Amino acid sequence: MISEQFKASLPFDDQNYLVVEYPDFFLPAKNKKAKVKDLGKKFAMINSFFYEYLKKYHIPCAYIKRSKSNSLVYIKFQELLFSVKILNSLDRRTAKLFSQKEGDPLELPVFEYHYGNFKDSLVCESHLIAFDLCTNEDLKIINRICSKVNAVLKAFFERRSETVAEVICSFGKYENKIFLVDDFTPMSLKVFPNGDNKKWSNPYKLTTSGEMRKYTDYLFNITNS
Repeated sequence: MISEQFKASLPFDDQNYLVVEYPDFFLPAKNKKAKVKDLGKKFAMINSFFYEYLKKYHIPCAYIKRSKSNSLVYIKFQELLFSVKILNSLDRRTAKLFSQKEGDPLELPVFEYHYGNFKDSLVCESHLIAFDLCTNEDLKIINRICSKVNAVLKAFFERRSETVAEVICSFGKYENKIFLVDDFTPMSLKVFPNGDNKKWSNPYKLTTSGEMRKYTDYLFNITNS
């Protein structure tokens, strides 16, 4: 879902579009705010790049255009209250659960459904249907979109000798259609270089302003190369 920290201002303009603004800070821990110069602008530019790229592959995105330097314009969607985490590599929780090595690649991607921003947010498909978070048909469409997003992103980064370990997708509805609404910022997109890269910072360990700046610049430079 669109992170609460990005909802400093979600006004509706005269044409009834939704504007999402990205601030120059992130939340490395509860009640802790870390400032990073030009973070909002770079988040918006990275996000905009990938939305434009995915649209070329006919993936339905609510994104319309960049507005100011640190904001994006979307169609006025109704956000679905869950997100889909796509794993191409074993994260810490999954590796521990199956007694495998963290970071090892998966032969097939794993889709996890997460509800809310709680620590224990993992739910199953039956939860989503039973609690009216979406319909069975909506879920089929969402899964198809996730598969396509993952395939397109993996191919994009593989051509640049990078690996997509994880990406989180969120969705909304507009005129009864499903749209991708969030998000390809460093908070969601976990990319690893194939080999040593001094300009890279581990996306699972972004706890300081310096680490966030380094990883954000890493993604920003890829999208501007």
